[in-house]
Amino acid sequence: MQELKGKTAVITGGARRIGRDIALELARAGADIAITFNTSDKEARKTVVEIGGLGVRAVALQCDVREEASVASAISEVKRELGGIDVLVNNAGAYETVDFDKITVAQWDDMFATNARGPFLMSRAATRELRKRKGRIINIGSLGGIRPWASHAHYCASKAALHMLTATMAKALAPDIAVNCVAPGMIDAQEKKDSENLRKFAKKTPMQRNGTLADVAAAVKFFAIAPHFITGQVLAVDGGLGLV
Repeated sequence: MQELKGKTAVITGGARRIGRDIALELARAGADIAITFNTSDKEARKTVVEIGGLGVRAVALQCDVREEASVASAISEVKRELGGIDVLVNNAGAYETVDFDKITVAQWDDMFATNARGPFLMSRAATRELRKRKGRIINIGSLGGIRPWASHAHYCASKAALHMLTATMAKALAPDIAVNCVAPGMIDAQEKKDSENLRKFAKKTPMQRNGTLADVAAAVKFFAIAPHFITGQVLAVDGGLGLV
């Protein structure tokens, strides 16, 4: 079933990893796709070819989600190329492991610029188009925005801010736009198959495995096609890890 046929979805940071899988999942559901990238131009071109092979339109746009002018330009280009926006997925994000007493002000500010300001700027710029089509915004949060991780204070704080932004936008943009958030736990992106850390987390997770990119993409698709009445929710995709 192509539940999103005739719709257009924008996925920030859609060139690789979770963003790529989200873009492909929504394309398989029939949506035309715009992905943004900052520096991953080679991966973006490859992903666009893959998406196009699914029989939908696809474009890749360079965009630094931290910068207002770059965001405005990207949204305008999506409108020109694909006609409008039905779904915005704020996926572009930063992640870093740093001991609390070693986090610099620059690291703190950079983390918030990508993980909190970026989704705000993208959502604000896309609001007019999303209102026209009774659209949806789906933020990619983190279990780290729900549970505190001692060596990721700036990351956890930025994702917690994104979760709160989800709730406030859900109220501010209702009833026209539904706003929800997917919060992944430990995700195995098949980049570190033999990682001791991955094995440790799989063992402690109630479902006895780590999450996959497909798990996250399926959750995003759920919010993209779910009843518009569902809004302001943070869905943990963590195999129960947050319960431990």
